[in-house]
Amino acid sequence: MTSGGTRPKVDFRLVTAAVRLAYRAAPGAAVAQALIAIGGGLLPVLVGVLTKMVVDRLAGLDGGPVTTVIGLAVGLGVAGVAVATLPHLFGYVDAEWRRAVAVRAQADLYAAVDRLPGLVRLEDPAFRDHLNVADSAGRHSPVTIAGSSLELLRSIVTIAGFAGTLALLNPWMVGVLALAALPTAQAELRLARQRAGLFWRLSPIERRQYFYANLLTGLAAAKEIRLFDLGGLFGQRMIKELRTLNAENRRMDRREVLVQAGLAVVGAVVAGAGLIWAIVAARGGRLSIGDVTIFVAALAGIQGAVASGIGQVATAHEGLLRFTHYREVLGTAPDLPLPAEPVPVPPLRGGIELRDVWFRYGDGHPWVLRGVDLTIPPGRTVALVGLNGAGKSTLVKLLARFYDPTRGSLSWDGVDYRELDVVQLRNRIGAAFQDYMSYDLSAEENIGLGDTTAFGDTGRIVTAAERAGVHDVLTALPHGYATQLSRTFADPDDRDDESSGVLLSGGQWQRLALARSFLRAGRDLLILDEPSAGLDAEAEADLHQRLRGLREGRTTLLISHRLGTVRDADHIVVLRDGVIAEQGSHDELLTNQGAYARLFNLQAAGYQPVPG
Repeated sequence: MTSGGTRPKVDFRLVTAAVRLAYRAAPGAAVAQALIAIGGGLLPVLVGVLTKMVVDRLAGLDGGPVTTVIGLAVGLGVAGVAVATLPHLFGYVDAEWRRAVAVRAQADLYAAVDRLPGLVRLEDPAFRDHLNVADSAGRHSPVTIAGSSLELLRSIVTIAGFAGTLALLNPWMVGVLALAALPTAQAELRLARQRAGLFWRLSPIERRQYFYANLLTGLAAAKEIRLFDLGGLFGQRMIKELRTLNAENRRMDRREVLVQAGLAVVGAVVAGAGLIWAIVAARGGRLSIGDVTIFVAALAGIQGAVASGIGQVATAHEGLLRFTHYREVLGTAPDLPLPAEPVPVPPLRGGIELRDVWFRYGDGHPWVLRGVDLTIPPGRTVALVGLNGAGKSTLVKLLARFYDPTRGSLSWDGVDYRELDVVQLRNRIGAAFQDYMSYDLSAEENIGLGDTTAFGDTGRIVTAAERAGVHDVLTALPHGYATQLSRTFADPDDRDDESSGVLLSGGQWQRLALARSFLRAGRDLLILDEPSAGLDAEAEADLHQRLRGLREGRTTLLISHRLGTVRDADHIVVLRDGVIAEQGSHDELLTNQGAYARLFNLQAAGYQPVPG
């Protein structure tokens, strides 16, 4: 991966990758644009030659029948129509090409992200910056690069045609134009590198600005923002980031204006000198009126084509610098080592073992787990308790293999996790996470996401909802299970219809998320991470009664701060500061009068009458 402060490198392989992507996405559009580019390059030369011939015949320097002049005029008119039509045709084909490339690039990009088996990359700020730039670069850069290459071809064709005619009139002028193009090319390429570098440097600022803007307009933080009067604070921070973006872009714009103005002066001086020579030569009889006409056309055409060609090179170079981020994401190595020949994951028979497991989220970070030894026997419920920060959620991430231990190992029926097929492993795990997702989809889809094979199987989805105790809530919605649980994507015609989208309460969402996990109730390992957090006492008791039926005979890891909900677990493990402080049954731990007994008694005291 390229670090956040390293300037991305451009090489020929990057060019071919971008062009190949653009061609594969829409071969027809690519060929059409190539033909348009060649035609667009030849047409100005053809118009210039025809104009000279018409002018010379009208001036009587090249006699001939009137039909010849009319024929030349008709040809000039047809060429003029083609010149006027080609830009519109180019615009249409270019739009089609960009749409096709955007689809292909987005599909490849997010497939690459989906192939990352763990969470390491997604929590890496440098990777997030790459991803932020790659999203835009993948959609736009391939066509920009390929299109700029074709536009460069158009400019070369035009330059070659006009240079041939100009060389016949004044070979020295060709050399002067070539020399004048050198500083232009150098300046444009420097500006392209600066623009791409600025885009990369501003990416974190843009993300912060978007973060604050999303806070101000989203529902997630709306209650706290209004209650704590945070709108002004976040608004000021958003505007500060926006002003920083504007200031940086303004400095870049000023630099471009100064450079472009200087280049325009050089171009005007060269053109003026050429025009003076042509006038003097015409007065001396060395050039005809037609020669002057095509000389002026060739001079303007070459200068315009050179400027356009250099601009296209600069645009392509900037596109390539951005495209490096897209390629970085596509070429990102897996964040977890994957075996060349993964071992199939069998049904759990011997249990899961953690041996001397140490873990931290990166070098320099504190240890979260420090030498944990733990066995989760098959068909039993193991409860994990401890204070916040003890390492419970991290252990869950290791069990689902979102991370690998920094030291030590996990095994499934005696086979190291690193040797297993990670997709099969996760397919044997069901989970209800404390930080469950609330998808802006229908109620049926929100449940079906727990096992997409249930899509369309109403019976399975309804059964899962009944087991989670949310069926009655969902059937009472305006459109039942088909009701959208969001108003974010309401159609314009339905925005005034309140039944087009419904917002559930927190407890209802939690039960719906549990219904999602009930679809995976038949999996070998069931992970319940604070399944009743946020529920009232009655709802909590009802839910745990349902979960007892779900857990029966299944290998389960139950995590909860409420120790009353884990007392019936087969085995209770107390984590403290990343190590196992004690373990045993509920009665054994109470008898030991250790950390578990202290926490249990503290919670139980909250339900006792207040003395006096």
